Amino acid sequence: MTNSMFCPKCGSILTVKGEEKKKKFSCANCGYTPRVKNNLIIKEKVKLDKAQEIEVRNKRIETLPKIKAECKKCNNSKAYYWLVQTRSSDEAETRFFECTKCGYRWREYK
Repeated sequence: MTNSMFCPKCGSILTVKGEEKKKKFSCANCGYTPRVKNNLIIKEKVKLDKAQEIEVRNKRIETLPKIKAECKKCNNSKAYYWLVQTRSSDEAETRFFECTKCGYRWREYK
């Protein structure tokens, strides 16, 4: 393989093409492909500063409104709710609930 990542014919940068296991360099300008016997493995390691790191938590962000509604499973008195138009547009929407304590879901038709 060539030492540089540029096309020896036209001087354009060589790009990676091909399927995941059969990747190879190729010139997007003239179509030149260097003869390589080894498989091409591309790796990139990104090092982040502490300020750039993202902390992942298993915490649910509450964005749905809460109302007083009794859960049939755990008898909790609060639930999230949202509305979805499940039938034709001239009929009322369906109201869905999710218990804030146990996560049980149910629906109510109007």
